[in-house]
Amino acid sequence: MTQLARLSKVGVIPVVRGSQPETILLLAKALQAGGIDTIEITLETPGALEAIRKVSTEMGETFLVGAGTVLDGETARLAILAGAQFIVSPSLHPAVITVAKRYGKPVAPGAMSPTEIVRAYELGADMVKVFPASTLGPKYIKDIRGPLGHIPLMATGGINENNAADFIKAGCKAIGVGGSLVSRQVIEEGNWSYITEKAGHLVEAVRAARSEK
Repeated sequence: MTQLARLSKVGVIPVVRGSQPETILLLAKALQAGGIDTIEITLETPGALEAIRKVSTEMGETFLVGAGTVLDGETARLAILAGAQFIVSPSLHPAVITVAKRYGKPVAPGAMSPTEIVRAYELGADMVKVFPASTLGPKYIKDIRGPLGHIPLMATGGINENNAADFIKAGCKAIGVGGSLVSRQVIEEGNWSYITEKAGHLVEAVRAARSEK
């Protein structure tokens, strides 16, 4: 199965901000126990590349680790060399797409307007991250997919177990979930059972939504 297919299969991509190398494996295993085998580690934290390397090395092919908040081509390259298997941006940066494609990695740049979404896809995006999703809402996704149904979309920003199904029903291939699943407080507390439980709820919400489409 390709990396892109794996991103879409479960359809839930946890977005971890402020990752710490010393706890990242425990977090990955907690997510995996809940049915999620993917994680996006954002790069604004100094230890993020080390965390990516650790998950990639220790979890191997059983877990898909990606880099988020990638804003330039060189950062994309460093993340891939550290072991990132997919790249995500909050905005549209052509150099990021170019580097990801050069290394054969799926890339999901951020976009908001129809023009940005089409431009991202034309530049080679595998999925386009619609951000901020909660501000725009599921109806926006549904409306966008009218003329642009050929472009795979991922919704990120304000997604939780209460609205996840709505974004999937609207036509998203995947959802990026941050604080409602992997908040810094829960990670600092080491409440891994909570994360496993929440992960399971999100996986089930996506599965149920897909079966109703």
